[in-house]
Amino acid sequence: MCGITGWVNFDMDLSLQNEVIEKMTDTLKKRGPDGSGIWLSKHCALGHRRLIVIDPEGGSQPMIKKYGEKNFVIIHNGELYNMDELKNELISLGYTFKTRSDTEIILTSYIEWGPLCVKKFNGIFAFAIWDEVQNRLFIARDHLGIKPLFYTIKNGSLIFGSEIKAILAHPHVKPEIDSQGLAEIFVMGPSRTPGCGVFKDIKELKAGHYLIFTKNGANISKYWSLQSLPHEDDLEKTGEKIRYLLKDSSVRQLVSDVPLCSLLSGGLDSTAVSFFANEELKQKGQKLITYSVDYVGNDKYFTPNEFQPNSDADWVKFVAKKLDTNHNYVFIDNEELAHALKPALYARDLPGMADIDSSLYLFLKEVKKGATVALSGEGADEVFGGYPWFRNKEAVESHTFPWIRMVKERMKLLLPEVVKYIRPIEYLNDRYNEALNEVPKLIGEDPKNTRMREMFYINITRFMPMLLDRMDRMSMAVGFEARVPFLDYRLVEYVWNIPWEMKNLNGREKGILRYALKGYIPDEVIDRKKSPYPKTHNPVFKIIVKKWLKQIIDDSTSPLLQLVDKKIVAELIETDAKAYDPAWFSQLMGSAQLFAYLVQINMWLTDYKISLV
Repeated sequence: MCGITGWVNFDMDLSLQNEVIEKMTDTLKKRGPDGSGIWLSKHCALGHRRLIVIDPEGGSQPMIKKYGEKNFVIIHNGELYNMDELKNELISLGYTFKTRSDTEIILTSYIEWGPLCVKKFNGIFAFAIWDEVQNRLFIARDHLGIKPLFYTIKNGSLIFGSEIKAILAHPHVKPEIDSQGLAEIFVMGPSRTPGCGVFKDIKELKAGHYLIFTKNGANISKYWSLQSLPHEDDLEKTGEKIRYLLKDSSVRQLVSDVPLCSLLSGGLDSTAVSFFANEELKQKGQKLITYSVDYVGNDKYFTPNEFQPNSDADWVKFVAKKLDTNHNYVFIDNEELAHALKPALYARDLPGMADIDSSLYLFLKEVKKGATVALSGEGADEVFGGYPWFRNKEAVESHTFPWIRMVKERMKLLLPEVVKYIRPIEYLNDRYNEALNEVPKLIGEDPKNTRMREMFYINITRFMPMLLDRMDRMSMAVGFEARVPFLDYRLVEYVWNIPWEMKNLNGREKGILRYALKGYIPDEVIDRKKSPYPKTHNPVFKIIVKKWLKQIIDDSTSPLLQLVDKKIVAELIETDAKAYDPAWFSQLMGSAQLFAYLVQINMWLTDYKISLV
């Protein structure tokens, strides 16, 4: 894993812009603590920060291949999981390789197949190739957007980076927020509309897309999307295919020249990934290292609710013993959790999921002491239907994003002129209708399955990216790589067309996945009720963030006061925001997270020196 950034302008000589590209690259050093490199030409400047995972000696970047007197230059963030197959195919076509790096395979694939090379890749990637033969820049992002890539076009320049901070380091770009950005923060937030970078004029290259930039401008193409087709496999065959694809994905993602582990919660998803990884490692005489996270005091304060029905602690111990892994426990201090809101904000460049972000940041910071790469169960709930709203009649019929709740109540926290400016209900409805218009329809499908297809689509394309952002930014902020076997695009494509009745087998969340794993992972885990990523129930965290929010609204210079009604927020603090429990967003964001989110917004406005336009 790495960080990439660059600048292309056909009217300027960028060969003299060393200082600018160095500054942009330096913003990404946490993503790539093991090395850096820049490449300059007349019209293109590229920067790279490296986290060594594969081929320590040969994988340095920017990487260059010659075509006569012309250069092909690549900077790459990610991993290819079908590199051996691709390398053999390219060798059969006459190519030779100097390294074991997948970066060289991507670059060679582009030389052979051009932009359509992305259709051959199985992996997680965001990369840029400067093509001197065609005099163009080619940038691309993986099928499901697991690795990030943002860009802006300013004054004839294309400026891009793995994170927004790299773009903001460019002198042409100012940290400005307009009505769309505010609506993203206060209505959609902490989720985000695909393609929107929140900052004015900053965009995100969408998942499954590539962009070509020439002297005539930018041209964006979609190379992959979900296709709706009849599902013809019976129950047994469906289970076999799911199991095969998940096992194949988990095993492929074990490739690493640095220590690797698995993140284990004791739930269905992480247990499945850990099982297949551990079985493969056993054949090599190795044992899987696993890590779990919990909070100081959760054993005392945890109380179940509709969104979090049980605690992970006992399940982690049970699964680690059953699978016979080398398990490690990480416990997070609640005061430290609160203070980590700042580095979590800097990692995202945006207000995020509050302590749900900062806890992952602290967790992976500890894991990094023993490993550099981890397998995670991320994505299974969106792909297989794990969330409560898939089975809640009101949520299914509400025709809005079911994780975005209490919008009208939250708008009362804002100044009336801000509400008028961002048009919250209209904005939310527009974004929802945009999503529905994208859903690939299946001719002849009954209304119930049509509606559930819509539910899966909005979860995969609107909710899941928020969690992928979280995993990427928090892991990369500590120089760590997280992999997500459930999001191998082949598995996602297959499960997409399984009808709801089969996905919901036995009326259980992820019923078809439970069926597919029967006899492979412990029955107790297969029967365990879905529980999300653990959050703190210790009151210490809430006490701290509530105190900080009070200090913010009592300070007349706080930029948050340009947006919120001080009197209403004071009343929110006085009532302990109990009306927002158990969750005003997603499953985990209640009163404590509302306080923390507002604190992060003020921190963001202050530290990023944001102008409202």
